[in-house]
Amino acid sequence: MICLGIETSCDETSVSLLENGTKIHTNLISSQIEVHRPYGGVVPEIASRKHLENLNVLLEEALQESRVSWKDITMVAVTRGPGLVGALLVGVAAAKSISLSLNIPLVGVNHLVGHVYANFLEHPELQFPFLGLIVSGGHTILVHMEKHLEWKRLGETRDDAAGEAFDKVARILDLGYPGGPIIDKLAKNGNPKAIHFPRAMLSADSLDFSYSGLKTSVMNAKRTGQLDAFSLEDRCASFQAAAVDPLIEKTRRAILQTGVKTLVLAGGVACNSRLREEMKNLAERYKVTLFYPSPKLCTDNAAMIACAGTYQYQNGQTDTLDADVNPQWEP
Repeated sequence: MICLGIETSCDETSVSLLENGTKIHTNLISSQIEVHRPYGGVVPEIASRKHLENLNVLLEEALQESRVSWKDITMVAVTRGPGLVGALLVGVAAAKSISLSLNIPLVGVNHLVGHVYANFLEHPELQFPFLGLIVSGGHTILVHMEKHLEWKRLGETRDDAAGEAFDKVARILDLGYPGGPIIDKLAKNGNPKAIHFPRAMLSADSLDFSYSGLKTSVMNAKRTGQLDAFSLEDRCASFQAAAVDPLIEKTRRAILQTGVKTLVLAGGVACNSRLREEMKNLAERYKVTLFYPSPKLCTDNAAMIACAGTYQYQNGQTDTLDADVNPQWEP
């Protein structure tokens, strides 16, 4: 079984060919970072137009690189949401056309589910049940999964997502876009205890997250000159510590509440070096096995969509050609 995966939820156009849910023949990603950098963030209309320009090119490149022909493809999986509505429409329209012309099943995949399933591509030994922490530019969610395609949401952000906070603070500090990798790099040479920024822990038993206060605190500190005495590296390290600490603390609480012995990281912010290091320490302290994908599979990519789509197809979950995008899709 060869699944064609298509991902166009935000600013990366990606196409993948995946065999039997595990073997990646190709996983092509066309980034739009340079296009959006002058604006300090993703411009939805521009993102949609770039998807239109890139998708057919990537489809042909994927077939040539993998030496797979159209007739070899047995199903197509595509991100239906959440994401930018225009960007999603490009991918879904293409997937419907391919499904109709080749007479193969169409499977719409939730982007967040895809992020979790990126772990199965590199860690076939991953077993249920596990805790999953999904941390990206648009989402910060803690889930408990006891079997494939079913999860219980334990906590989520009440306002900004962690990745969004990284990008906004990078803009406040005049660092450029995207903010996450820049802050992570600078923070490695800074003192995370130099500046005290607030950690939103909410109530003692809460597993929810909040990042709007942290963003506002950095903004006010810059406006009032409180950051002037500190190096850029110290500013980044202090902010990063304040952003990561709640992720670690809420995950610790979830481990104690559920008793699970497996922890999974997913999403673009799972590339962050401090988050990975602190999660390793947490896993060692509570004797929990930690899994996370390589950086290329943490960011938006079509292989993770094809992987989740394959499991959905095997579970009898397919879509019809009238399936619509769902920009606010809650899995």
